[in-house]
Amino acid sequence: KAQQDSLTPHEVFERLKAGNSRFVAGEVTLRDHTEQVRKAAGGQFPKAVILSCLDSRIPVEDVFDCGIGDIFVARVAGNIANIDIIASMEFACKAAGAKLVLVLGHGLCGAVKGAIDKVELGHLPRLFEKIEPAVERALGDASVADRSSDNASLVQSVVEHNVDLTVEN
Repeated sequence: KAQQDSLTPHEVFERLKAGNSRFVAGEVTLRDHTEQVRKAAGGQFPKAVILSCLDSRIPVEDVFDCGIGDIFVARVAGNIANIDIIASMEFACKAAGAKLVLVLGHGLCGAVKGAIDKVELGHLPRLFEKIEPAVERALGDASVADRSSDNASLVQSVVEHNVDLTVEN
């Protein structure tokens, strides 16, 4: 708790960037997660809340070289902010003391690709409606003749716009 209280949002952000640099370099801290879970059982003092995509290839704690209890992670396909996610982030900050909210997008996002292609499957179109404004922004950036998830530059542009719009929301 003392460490959490002493940190500023900027310091938390710098720690996350440093952790990500260690991850990219393959120099992550070795941790005993079982022991960390036992130690954290009495309370939690996360430094940040990270909104990430549902994607199973993005182990958020590892990507930022964080241990158990260091961050809250909210996951939803396309890292969109709905009322439940926003309420959870409010809890993380106001009740649990997290100092920073970070929205994490990623390349080759399946939800973004589905929104671009207007996939019709179950409830997914309702989720894709929340990503559509990012698709429209990306299409408006430049002349894009190919609205297709095969268009890698469009996908990347939508990923970036989607993060920006999620932050705005």
